[in-house]
Amino acid sequence: MSGPLIELLGDDALLLRFGDGIDGATNQRVHALALHLRRLAPAWLRDLVPAYASLGVFFDSAYMPGEDPREVIAQAVAGWSDPPSPLENAMPTLHEIPVCYGAGFGEDLAVAARELGLAEAELIARHSAPRYRVAMIGFAPGFPYLLGLDPALALPRLATPRARVPAGSVAVGGAQTGIYPHASPGGWRLLGRTPLVLFDARRDAPSLLLPGDEVRFVPIDAQAFAALAGAA
Repeated sequence: MSGPLIELLGDDALLLRFGDGIDGATNQRVHALALHLRRLAPAWLRDLVPAYASLGVFFDSAYMPGEDPREVIAQAVAGWSDPPSPLENAMPTLHEIPVCYGAGFGEDLAVAARELGLAEAELIARHSAPRYRVAMIGFAPGFPYLLGLDPALALPRLATPRARVPAGSVAVGGAQTGIYPHASPGGWRLLGRTPLVLFDARRDAPSLLLPGDEVRFVPIDAQAFAALAGAA
């Protein structure tokens, strides 16, 4: 496979682009390269921001050798095996996310089930069956875009987004699923809600989920939701 295209993003950032689409194999390459660069830990590296098919590389120009940062990044990438070696496929962290589906927690569940031709229980079972990968964090602090949705559960976004989606809402938008970390506007279909706090700036690690992590949804009832919310 060919390596990523290297583009300037600004005076202190580059974009390593693998493509433009959304697919698991490309996203895996993004995360494998991010892991490779973290392990190299060059003095110039400030931050890495994975997306579906690209990797943002932020650097400190004071530590960047040479005049062209693209050449420095190209040398670092040249030491990376593509497809990734087993050492560049670290065991991801798995998060079990409790979700109360429907029943006042996911107001679009019943309509979504009808549109998909499924019983609500089957929609819940199929949505909670996969192990999803956090492809990237975006839209809002801590919002995970999750890869692995059953293609049969893809749903179009709402024609008119809601002005307010409750914090913790688990939703489907197109072929993606995700979790709203805060109350915010949004147009994805709401299937349920988790009592977990996905993002808290006061925590040492503000975001519960990080790019490359894995997620499994665990259905719970309203009583368990209340208990977990009270303990949060």
